[in-house]
Formats: sequence, structure tokens, C-alpha cells
Amino acid sequence: MSGNAAAVMTRPAFRKIEWLPRDIAVERRADGTVVLKSKIPLQPYAPHIPASLAKWAKEAPERIWLAQRGGPDRAWRKVSYAEAKRTVDALTQALLNLGIDGRPVTILSGNSIEHALMTQAAMQARCPAAPVSPAYSLMSHDHVKLKYLFDLVRPAVVMVQDAVPFEKALKALDLRGVTVVHVARACDGIRSVSFAELAATPVTKDVEASIARITPQTVGKLLFTSGSTGMPKAVINTQEMMCANAAMMMQVRPRDPNGPLAVMLDWMPWNHTMGGNAAFHPILVDGGTLYIDDGRPMPGLFDETLRNLREISPTYYANVPAGYAALAAAMEKDDALCRSFFKNLSIMAYGGARLPDDLYDRMQALAVKTTGERIVFYTGWGSTETAPTSTGTYWDTERVGLIGLPFPGVELKMVPCGSKYELRLRGVNVTPGYFGQQELTKKMFDEEGFYCIGDAGVFVDDKDPVQGIIFAGRVVEDFKLTTGTFVHVGSLRTDAIAAATPVVHDALVTGQDREFIGLLAWPNLHACRQLIGNPEASYEEVVRHPAVIDCLKRGLQAHNKEAESASSRIIARAMLMVEPPSIDGNELTDKGYINQRAGLERRAALVERLYASEPDADVIVLK
Repeated sequence: MSGNAAAVMTRPAFRKIEWLPRDIAVERRADGTVVLKSKIPLQPYAPHIPASLAKWAKEAPERIWLAQRGGPDRAWRKVSYAEAKRTVDALTQALLNLGIDGRPVTILSGNSIEHALMTQAAMQARCPAAPVSPAYSLMSHDHVKLKYLFDLVRPAVVMVQDAVPFEKALKALDLRGVTVVHVARACDGIRSVSFAELAATPVTKDVEASIARITPQTVGKLLFTSGSTGMPKAVINTQEMMCANAAMMMQVRPRDPNGPLAVMLDWMPWNHTMGGNAAFHPILVDGGTLYIDDGRPMPGLFDETLRNLREISPTYYANVPAGYAALAAAMEKDDALCRSFFKNLSIMAYGGARLPDDLYDRMQALAVKTTGERIVFYTGWGSTETAPTSTGTYWDTERVGLIGLPFPGVELKMVPCGSKYELRLRGVNVTPGYFGQQELTKKMFDEEGFYCIGDAGVFVDDKDPVQGIIFAGRVVEDFKLTTGTFVHVGSLRTDAIAAATPVVHDALVTGQDREFIGLLAWPNLHACRQLIGNPEASYEEVVRHPAVIDCLKRGLQAHNKEAESASSRIIARAMLMVEPPSIDGNELTDKGYINQRAGLERRAALVERLYASEPDADVIVLK
């Protein structure tokens, strides 16, 4: 027996999950197109999202649905299913009394108990809930995106948790005929009604009648996503889309009925489809408990997450790679935190970027040390237009970077595109289109009705599709060097960030019509400060510090060595940037993702410095 085979056999087993079988039908067409779909039918699903709230309010009225810290002592405020249902019905009645006739209810602030309750009330009143990225209000200077989407959907109600920080944004909007709702404080100059007042509205039979009129095609949400222009598109999310997608996610990774009650601690923003749909809906459908995490995987904010994880033992946990990096660093020094985190955990999920191999190994080492078992890392793939996840890694895989295989009820069409495939989707979870943008809607679908998502992928093994698909970036981001070499930006970007961990947070890949590939990178400020031993270091100090530059250089040189002579993957020069990505400059989408095209246009001067014949001191030359 070889040493590698022996090592594999001695690895601790994964904590047991009864995954859905990978029973995939594979259609191969003469033009090279491949269509994949599960042979297993999609299980039945709820008629609409509020039906699950009603179900658990009746079957488990005292069970906690939502919890969030608040008040001066930051104690947990908990809301049971029954209490939530009573408040949601009162809010529904209040919306019906306003006579807004199906117009959207826009929520400008972040995750909160009131945000969740108002969303359910809007759905019961058959008014789309339209959560907006708080960054459009709080980080923007001109509020162009906020005003654009406000004019696009024309909401009847606008809710804010605390109106004072949103005063400037609210005053930038035309609020004639709009009811503004505040939870905490009102702001001067803006007429508003308190959430508490609406929640005290006496309920009539009209609420039950309104719920009875919800159909599968009733629009439950409008979720905003940014395209290459950076301007928001309002993606229609029907009730059927959202309910079917929740059923898909639960079907491929069913919870053990004899195991602990489903518990999540989650920070992902509800204005984004991953937080608002993929995280929020399954826990509601399953009758579990969602703890709202006010922490973030960012400097100064992650301590809140760690505090919560010392008290809450999740059954399912999701985060971005930067969050897992911070969590691993904390758990390596804190056995009690490890025990709490892994106690009931069945799955760790990641998204937003590829999980670095060394981080995967660190988290598994911690799991084995604490429990004697490994925990599966799970990820999925999709978009706001697909409610969101259409594929998932629903098996015990050790490989990171996969997007899995299609869920039941989803067809995945893979169209040859150079050395990879363009990915397209068809299924009950796909949106009917963009609100108020018919021309854009017409361009979404191909001649067979598949949604053209714009992403690319490749098989792990073309002869054995059941091994899964690897994400290969965005089709429109790829470019050619002057040598004619084609560069796959998506996969190279994620691999470069992983190689430069922990000092790089995100990056832009350069090289179109140039002789070689370059990288403009944003530093991970928190990690860099830890590396240099200065918690107060500025961006300027960080990007020029020898230890940071050396770490970046070593990581990218190792990446280049692994790439060997493949010029499509070798990064010749890099530069660390001081200015964070700009919301107003369209560099940062509402999802928090980097817009490659807008970033390169906005930072054209840095690109020129990167390619200067005699590069300056800020340019890191790798070859």
C-alpha cells in the first residue's frame, strides 16, 4: 500500500450526513453541449413562505424563531413563533389599511427582528419586500444607486431600524405618498410612523383573506443585484421560486430528525440572496432558531461573532473564507470556543470565494481535535436570479473550489466556450425576469429558456460528471494577453487570493492586451496588522511594510511555481492598494463582490504604473 493511500485510510471519518444520492442524468449533444439534471424528483414544498411561519406558530408556538442581542447589556432578545405570527398579522393589517395595493415595502437598514417581521408582513399583504443594501444609504456620498432603484420600484413603504443615520439618504429621496416607518428613533424633517404603532394594529379577517390570495407566482421579494454597469436590477422572486429553492437545499442535505433542533448563527445581509433566501428560508421552513449575528468578518467586528459562538452551538454554520480564517485563529487559542462551535455542527458552508487549502486543513484539525471527526465543508452556486442556489456539493468531498451538481428540479446546461463551459440554468427556482426592465429580461434566456448566468465551469473529470463541477469564473471577465494566451480571470483571481492569504482580501486581475498578468490587491487590514504587530497601523503603513510584502511575494511566487510554464496563470507583478473599493465608483456590487471591469477602469492609473517599463517602489516584481 502506498504512503498516500495509507494516509487517506487513517484520516478520521466525516460526521455522518445522509446526503441525497448523486443520481444524475447526463445528456451529451453533438455540438459538445452537456445537460445535467438529477433523476430524483423535487420534494413537495410550501405554497408560500409565510405558510411556514403559520405552521410552526401552531405546532411549536413557544419555540424560539429569532434572537438578537440588544440594549445596553447586549442581552439576547428572543421571539417565539407564536409571538412572531401575532406581530406579523398586525403589521399585515396595518399595510392593508394603508391601501398600498401591492406596491413594494422597502427596508433600508440591515438584519433585525423587525426587518424579518416586516418582510413576512409584506408577503402576507401581497406586497414585495425590497431590502436594500445599507451601503447605498450609509456609504454612498451621492446616493445615485439608492435614488435609481427607488425610482425603479416606487415603494409605498420605507422602513429603517434607526432613522437618524439614514437621515441624509431619506432626504435624498422623493417621499411624497410614501409611508416611512422607524423602529428606534425618528429623524428631524422626515415624517414617519413607529413600528410599534403599526404592530399594535387590531387584526381583522382581511389578513386571513389576503394570505389566502397568495399564489405561487405572487412576487414575494425584489432583490437588487448589480450588473457590469453597476446600476441595480430588481430581480423578481416569486413565492414558488423561494419555496422550491428552500426545498431543494433541504432535500440534498436533510437534517437528522433525531438530532438537535436546527440552529443557525448568521450575519449575512438579508438584502443579498444568500443571507435573505439561502440562510433565512430553510431555517424557517424547518422550524429552527436563527440567531442574528451583529458581528462581521472584519477588524473590530468579529469579536461579537466569537462572543456569540461561545454561547450558541450551531447545527449549520456559513461564512466567507475571511470569517473562517479569523475563527480558526481564535479557536486555535481557545478550547472552550472549539467545544461550543463543534458541539452540534453537521456542516460548515462557505461562499464568496474559494476556501484556501491551508485554511481547510486548519479547520479540520480543530474539528478532529475537539470531536474526533471531520466536518464536511459545503458550498453551492447560483445567483440572485435563481433564488439563489442551483447546485451544491452534496457529498463528503475533501476538495474545495467545487460548485457541486444540480439540485432536484434544476437543469444545468453547459455550452462549450474555449477550454471551459458557459453555464446556464433552467428550473422552478429561476426568476421570471427583472422588475420594470423588460428589455433586460428578454436577454436573460437562451432559445430553450435557460437563464444565461454568465459564469463558467469545468468538470473535475469530463468522463465522470458525477465528480462535480469546478467554478471557472465569469465568461465576460476573461481576456487575452498580447501573446494570444487566454486568461481565465475568475479561477486565477481566487487562486491568487488563496495563495496570498492572509494578507490579501480581494484583487483585480490585469493584463488585457498586455504582455503579462498583474494583480492589484486590497490588503486584509486586520491580518496585516496582526502580522506586523501593530493594531493601529494605517493602510499606507501596511502596504509598504516589508513583512506584508514578503508574505505576498512568497505566496504568489509559490503560486507561480505551481503554475510552472503556464503563462495564463503566472502573475508577473503585483501592487497593494490603499484606497478601498468604492460603492459610488461601481467597484463594489451590492453583494459585496468586486466588479472587475469597473475596478480596472477606475484604477487605470495604477494599471499603468503596474506595467511601466521601470516600475516604481510600490510595484512588487515577481519575475
